[in-house]
Amino acid sequence: MTPAARLAAAAALLDTLDPARPVEPQLKAWGRANRYAGSRDRRAIADRVYTVLRRWRSSALAGGGEDGRARVLGSLVQADGLEVAQIEPMCSGGYGLAPLTGAERAALSAPPDRPSEAARLDWPEWLWDAARAVLGDDTACELDALRQRAPVDLRVNTLKATVGEALDALREDGLAPERTPHPLALRLPPGAPVLTSRAWRDGMVELQDAGSQAVAEMTGAQPGETVLDYCAGGGGKTLALAAAMANRGRLLAHDLDAARMADLPQRARRAGVTCLTLADRRTLDGLPGRCDRVLVDAPCSGSGSWRRDPAGKWRLTPDTLAALTRMQDGALDAAARYVRPGGTLTYATCSILTEENEARVAAFLGRHPDYAAGPTLRLHPARDGCDGFFAARLTLTAC
Repeated sequence: MTPAARLAAAAALLDTLDPARPVEPQLKAWGRANRYAGSRDRRAIADRVYTVLRRWRSSALAGGGEDGRARVLGSLVQADGLEVAQIEPMCSGGYGLAPLTGAERAALSAPPDRPSEAARLDWPEWLWDAARAVLGDDTACELDALRQRAPVDLRVNTLKATVGEALDALREDGLAPERTPHPLALRLPPGAPVLTSRAWRDGMVELQDAGSQAVAEMTGAQPGETVLDYCAGGGGKTLALAAAMANRGRLLAHDLDAARMADLPQRARRAGVTCLTLADRRTLDGLPGRCDRVLVDAPCSGSGSWRRDPAGKWRLTPDTLAALTRMQDGALDAAARYVRPGGTLTYATCSILTEENEARVAAFLGRHPDYAAGPTLRLHPARDGCDGFFAARLTLTAC
């Protein structure tokens, strides 16, 4: 496919995309239905779709419309920095985009007339005040960071390799990792082919954002302890906890939706993790008051990681957010019963919203006066160079 044909395919795909469903399965379904598109074509089309989703509002403003074509054209201005003279050759008809109309040329040439700050920064209008309350004078740079493509972050798995050994293995495969401020986090450019590397195959590295690594570290898991990851999901933080424990002690992974942990046993084997048990309800029945550390990585809006899941930004509604905060309260209350006196409960989200973070901790402490507030962590993409995260460590006071 030509570059112009890829743009046309992305525009058509955007017109059929269901924003209420995850994007990746829809892209895969499109690829299966359009076998003429090779792997590079599919990758380029997916990249353009995600670029538009990250800049959903500003691309429509720049393109002069809200259909897939207008948004793709607008993204060429907004994300790629192209001018009309550079866009025109991409619109020559055939299998590509149809020629530009006079109205499209005018829209692409002139900046939108006084859009709101939320629209200019591709942020939901109803969440603008919430973002300003958290980010203050940094709102513009932080929201801009959330509409950029995310890098590939790796965690060096200390059960299998040192940082130096992981660096050497990645470089042997032609990759160019960079160190980050986090001691075990390595960074590669977006789209780097990590999964074909020896370092990945041998379990020397795991895909994990540097901010997620910092949250796992804040849990404070130590060798020999009993540690429960109450909302384990895919298990990224679970595996980081196992490495922190040096495979010594008892690590339990639980999730209300057990299907989310389906790949965790295979991931654990590759990482050399031997201290892990998947905990069902019966396993948890024997744990109340016995865990040294409990991590609640709660279901949340994902607003701190919307550069990775930009469609989530447009799926979130006030009702959905309210439902999430109820789930977060429920998860904290349920997990708290497993902490031993003197043990810690760490609450975490990949959200930047106060309502899901500090407000939930304050509400929990109001319901559980036997817990004491400890350190908190807030990470923002522009300032900290990672996804947005929040974590708070709470201690159950000894009886």
